[in-house]
Amino acid sequence: MDIAGSTALVTGANRGIGRRFVDQLLARGARKVYATARRPELIDTSDARVTPLYLDLLDEKSILSAAEAAQDVTLLINNAGIATGANLVTDDLDTIRQDLETHLFGTLRVIRAFAPALAAGGGGAVVNILSVLSWVATEGTGSYAVAKAAEWNMTNGVRLELSGQRTLVQGVHLGAADTDMMAGRDAPMIDPTDVARASLDGVQAGAIEVLVDDPSRFVKAALSGDPAELYGPPPGN
Repeated sequence: MDIAGSTALVTGANRGIGRRFVDQLLARGARKVYATARRPELIDTSDARVTPLYLDLLDEKSILSAAEAAQDVTLLINNAGIATGANLVTDDLDTIRQDLETHLFGTLRVIRAFAPALAAGGGGAVVNILSVLSWVATEGTGSYAVAKAAEWNMTNGVRLELSGQRTLVQGVHLGAADTDMMAGRDAPMIDPTDVARASLDGVQAGAIEVLVDDPSRFVKAALSGDPAELYGPPPGN
């Protein structure tokens, strides 16, 4: 798929990785970019090709309204997300459900709403921004990791279901990017522009999976080995 001349929609476009996707799409010659957020007034509209829209992954009416307004979309980028920081054993189940409702069901709602437009445009592409935590849990990331694991396999399932309409479905994995969501975390971080750049390079090459950084490549390779390589020996050993 060629980015030049495409019509894209980016969720969570007011900051972080989403904002960098908008920048990269414009730089690569996208015809129009629908930039969506829960607060669309924060979106930079200095480029006339940018159209801000309200979209909240937990509000199905807002998703359907966005799909009605953007029926010419050929590239859908699902970037919006949250991180509640909930622990699986001790925190409230409703908080854990919020992670799942956002990353799994919210993203799926968006895909379902825009699939007809993508089909009408010849297939197009869907990009889901996932995480290295789709494959591994670390301390303090339990709820988020569960939600991302679910979103990862949802991405695989949707890929199969949309293949008949010639829609490319890409999953993007990364460790940590220097965004507001990661503010205050003590971890190596990559530039969010690198995420957008690697993903769009992959879209143009027809790649169904993009591993942006060394942590995502390391963890994926380790999955075929002993889990102790990722989690250490069992307690008491």
